[in-house]
Amino acid sequence: MARKTEVPSSYYGEPQKFDPTFRGPIHNRSCTDVLCCVIFFIVILGYIALGTVAWIHGDPRKVVYPTDSNGQFCGQQGTPNANKAILFYFNILHCANPAVLINLQCPTRQLCVSKCPDRFATYIDMQYNYRSNKSYWDYYRQFCKPGFNNPWKTVSEVLRDEDCPSMLVPSRPFLQRCFPDFITRNGTLTVANKTDFKDGLGKTRSVTDLRDAANRVTDIQQGTESGVTAMLDAKEVGIKIFEDYASSWYWILIGLVITMVVSLLFILLLRFTAGALLWLVIFGVIAAIGYGIWHCYWEYGLLQGKPDAEVTISDIGFQTDFRVYLQLRQTWLIFMICLAVIEAIIVLMLIFLRRRVRIAIALLKEGSKAIGYIMSTLFYPIITFFLLAVCIAYWAVTSVFLASSGEAVYKVMTTEPKCQYANLTCNPEIFNKTNVTKVCPGAQCSFAFYGGESLYHRYIFVLQLCNLLIFLWLVNFTIALGQCTLAGAFASYYWALKKPQDIPTCPLFASFGRAIRYHTGSLAFGALILSIVQFLRIILEYLDSKLKGAHNAFARFLLCCLKCCFWCLEHFIKFMNRNAYIMIAIYGKNFCTSAREAFFLLMRNVVRVAVLDKVTDFLLFLGKLLISGSVGVLAFFFFTRKIPVIQEEVPSLNYYWVPLLTVIFGSYMVAHGFFNVYSMCVDTLFLCFLVDLEKNNGSAARPYYMSGELRRILNKKNVKPRSAKKK
Repeated sequence: MARKTEVPSSYYGEPQKFDPTFRGPIHNRSCTDVLCCVIFFIVILGYIALGTVAWIHGDPRKVVYPTDSNGQFCGQQGTPNANKAILFYFNILHCANPAVLINLQCPTRQLCVSKCPDRFATYIDMQYNYRSNKSYWDYYRQFCKPGFNNPWKTVSEVLRDEDCPSMLVPSRPFLQRCFPDFITRNGTLTVANKTDFKDGLGKTRSVTDLRDAANRVTDIQQGTESGVTAMLDAKEVGIKIFEDYASSWYWILIGLVITMVVSLLFILLLRFTAGALLWLVIFGVIAAIGYGIWHCYWEYGLLQGKPDAEVTISDIGFQTDFRVYLQLRQTWLIFMICLAVIEAIIVLMLIFLRRRVRIAIALLKEGSKAIGYIMSTLFYPIITFFLLAVCIAYWAVTSVFLASSGEAVYKVMTTEPKCQYANLTCNPEIFNKTNVTKVCPGAQCSFAFYGGESLYHRYIFVLQLCNLLIFLWLVNFTIALGQCTLAGAFASYYWALKKPQDIPTCPLFASFGRAIRYHTGSLAFGALILSIVQFLRIILEYLDSKLKGAHNAFARFLLCCLKCCFWCLEHFIKFMNRNAYIMIAIYGKNFCTSAREAFFLLMRNVVRVAVLDKVTDFLLFLGKLLISGSVGVLAFFFFTRKIPVIQEEVPSLNYYWVPLLTVIFGSYMVAHGFFNVYSMCVDTLFLCFLVDLEKNNGSAARPYYMSGELRRILNKKNVKPRSAKKK
């Protein structure tokens, strides 16, 4: 049997040696990764230039306002269409042609109107009723070309020249466009209580034809294949949700403020009662989940025997009223199983990792002390939030201006399938002087899209990709700057032998200055690596959305594997970058050296890393869960009017779960913001703790910097100078 080869102790580098001059983050440093720093600033200047060019060529009105066949915006102030904000299609049935998705434009005239038609009508009916009722013509001609006032022009000539629509269909505005007013009655799709109608040529058509045409238009505008009826229903739900937000935003804000206060008090309490409070959190979560299991079992048994409760979730589909699901036994069974699994995982972790949990609690207690001495760190996320808001706003504005770049492009639109000029570009100013109308009667030179043949317009897509990549780089750099700044401040606390006397003045400000002055290049280097991986992930997601209808199983399997691999790679890089930034904040070395030393240090203590890191993350997660869950329960009792004292203050809501879910999610994000600082503190102290174990041995010359509680748990102690002399 072959002898198993052992990995030498130096495989992951030698343990760090004792340095008598080391007293925490090094102050005498030099700039690191200068080349990457120069490239980073050049890219920022290029990004500013890109935004300037996009601002010069772009026009957001092209995104905000719909455009008629003459290339004029609907609803734009200072134009003849100022009071005409809705786009009307002369014959929306022409949009049902599959070529619409290729040409990105319906082969029918489009006109800006002030309101949509509210009745069925045809041009033939208008002429028939003109003598007896001229108001019929007054109503009809508001949907004709401006200036047209000849009700006796023959129908064939009107339709050929597209002076007026051949028919009017009851419609309502959606996406600033007139769509047929679809209503489902008894499972049948209708428009104005009709299932069929006669078009302008007297041909009987079904409402389904209108729906297909409307779906083509929404496919173009939304880039999806969802039906317009479903989108209109979604709009109604969206309006109700907006109304709920409008009437409950004040109480949502109060809930978030309560979360902020509770999170701050929780972190401050950890300084004095970390052990008791964290064990209370652990057993509190266990008790809460246990009660949840019992409550689900009680509800499950209570619904036994009720016929409506035996229906499955798949049978009823999606319901906006969540109370419907609570009337099903299957819902409570799923809740009970999920809670039981979570309870079992927590209990098993506590049984087998008792000692590691004690060390993790000691680190968390030390972290609370560090934050207590450096309170300014709790408010640093405000700076990060502000910088991220600037990055997001600049990216969004640049994207909109890039998307709206280009001049109006006109194409020959015709219903004649054999027209040789169809879909060719044209000039509307000289179109009537060409022979196109003679060869293809009824052809129109209509607006198609915004673009152009210049070099700039050809590379709009490439510029959008550059905009996205630089945006990711700036966002990750901002996050890296925050992590390095916090790490430097907390490292100053750990390496102070006598706390708080040896903690330097303004450690957060000093750490921020060191990070900006010396390590901008290193932070940009790490951020670039992560940004490239995230950029590739976004491209894979884009390809996945485009290939959803593909029948190639191997391609979908390969894409799924790539997405999984890049997800794992992104999280690994985030973990390594975080530890590399801590080493940069302490020793001031370049990114690659810091990442290598951090990796070797973690691998030399892989058991501690695998257990302590996850245990501390788990405990912090329980804290966030407890805070957001408590505020969520309070919000539930409030919005369901179960608190008698303030029952009359509760606003009237369409869906009470709208503000409830907002409060729960917002509370979790607020708690996450506070605990993210706490997590960075614990990670920094943990890395310093590992370095402390390697460099020092507890002697008078090399004392441990860790807290007394950590020394007791690890059976370590510092020898006093007097005891050393006696020996």
